[in-house]
Amino acid sequence: MEADPRLAAQPSPVRLPPGPYPARIPLPATGEVRSAADPVFRIRSMDPEDLPFVVTEHRRIFPDGFFARLGPAFLTAYTRTYMTGPHARGYVAEVNRQPVGFLVGVLDPAEHRRHVLQAHGRGLLLRALGGLALRPLLALRFLRTRLGRYARKLLPGRRPAAQPSGPPGPSGVTAVLAHVAVLERARSRGIGDALIQRFVGDAAAHGCVRVSLVTVAGPGGAGPYYESRGWIPVGQSRTPDGLRLATYDFPLRDGGPGGPR
Repeated sequence: MEADPRLAAQPSPVRLPPGPYPARIPLPATGEVRSAADPVFRIRSMDPEDLPFVVTEHRRIFPDGFFARLGPAFLTAYTRTYMTGPHARGYVAEVNRQPVGFLVGVLDPAEHRRHVLQAHGRGLLLRALGGLALRPLLALRFLRTRLGRYARKLLPGRRPAAQPSGPPGPSGVTAVLAHVAVLERARSRGIGDALIQRFVGDAAAHGCVRVSLVTVAGPGGAGPYYESRGWIPVGQSRTPDGLRLATYDFPLRDGGPGGPR
């Protein structure tokens, strides 16, 4: 939700640890990857026991995200939705059995949003209201910048939202990479690359035609990293707080740039 307007919330920039990284890392079926002069790191599915780590690092690395500012109770409940529905994925990277990174994303935004509303909507609403009640300045900002947009997206009979400007792509479901992060001490090992490739592989197996993400536009963003790996810039947008974001797509069909090789 928080990472893409199609998920009923404002995009949050995906941040990647600084490289360099190998262009491709083969992922065996076990999920274990060995890099030169480095111990094995493992990419596995996220479990409920990982929530304290994921939420703590999410709030530390993405402190300005609206969901993060609602507090740990809301963010924990929302992150849990990536593990309870069939149309979302959450992964954790481990080194020596210790978590060092995570990725969350959605394979089908419309279906995941439906699952979140039906299975978790009441609990998320109560936690969001509690978070806003404890943070009056954030509540005022929510009323001013987000309430109308949330209502248009979540209420029945809403019209589809306009997408960011950019060239039209082939029809089909677009997976959304929401957040990816790696601890500082584990960076420059290819772990971020491996997390992203795991999600892209699942999206391809799910039948998605592309994967989409947003990152900060300009020098502060990870645009050059994604472009060097075949991601295509397709447009820009601004958050309600004025942050300029760049949207990138990774095609999974028709042999386009970044597609299967």
